[in-house]
Amino acid sequence: MDKTMKNRWIASAVAMVALLGLSCSSELANSGSSVHLLVTNQQARQQIDIEPEAAGCDPANTSIAPIRLQALPKNDTVTGAFTQVRITRYRVSYVRTDGGRATPTGFVRSTDTLLDVGGAATGTNLVVLQPDARNQAPFAALLPNNGGRDPDTGRSVVQLDVIVEVFGETLAGDNVYGATRFPLTFCYHCNGCF
Repeated sequence: MDKTMKNRWIASAVAMVALLGLSCSSELANSGSSVHLLVTNQQARQQIDIEPEAAGCDPANTSIAPIRLQALPKNDTVTGAFTQVRITRYRVSYVRTDGGRATPTGFVRSTDTLLDVGGAATGTNLVVLQPDARNQAPFAALLPNNGGRDPDTGRSVVQLDVIVEVFGETLAGDNVYGATRFPLTFCYHCNGCF
């Protein structure tokens, strides 16, 4: 393949990716909706000790950051049942903040919550970390039998941001979207969860 042909192919591929990105963004747009979805968190823990039975890490009390969902009207004339918001799914992803590359695998889960406009669901317990994630990359490297250090950073901790994106629609059929983000530090034998 000559250089001109290769450059055209690359330009076409970039254009297709850009168009795909624009077409997917309509799912995230709240502009056509009369309701705005506000998603916030009440972070309860900043550090997760992955050592089995670490202090404060009781599996029965694994609340890391209860999520609060609130449906807010965009103007004063929003009324009626069709402006209620049904939350249908959420997506969890991760971004390393410590310079490392490996992240836990993100996931999407279905849910079903109905919010009144002006109402809120507080303490919504959305799973933000899969139960088996502690035994997979990047956390598995922190285990003593695996060296106890993250191979990307050489540190004994992994720091990342958890991103929770919530999707739904008004009962009138308008898409709504909201997201929240919070930091977590993972370690092994580091004084428990707090």
